[in-house]
Amino acid sequence: MKRTQLYIEDDLWAVLRIRSRQSGVSISELMRQAIRDRYPSGAARRQEAMRAVVGIWKDRSDLPDTESYVRRLRKGSRIKRVAP
Repeated sequence: MKRTQLYIEDDLWAVLRIRSRQSGVSISELMRQAIRDRYPSGAARRQEAMRAVVGIWKDRSDLPDTESYVRRLRKGSRIKRVAP
């Protein structure tokens, strides 16, 4: 962990002091949490992106049924084309 100093406006300091007292968390920890929320790490960003795409096409009615598509592929002449 690295130490740094930060200049902030008086009104922001007052808000942080109040929140710190209410939550029982230090002002430094509040600042660290805010920075983590605003600037997530690479792993957190990737995880967030993956969660955003889960189920994205589940309600699409314009796409064919996956099971019938795969069955149609397996039923065709693919085996004859692949086998020598």
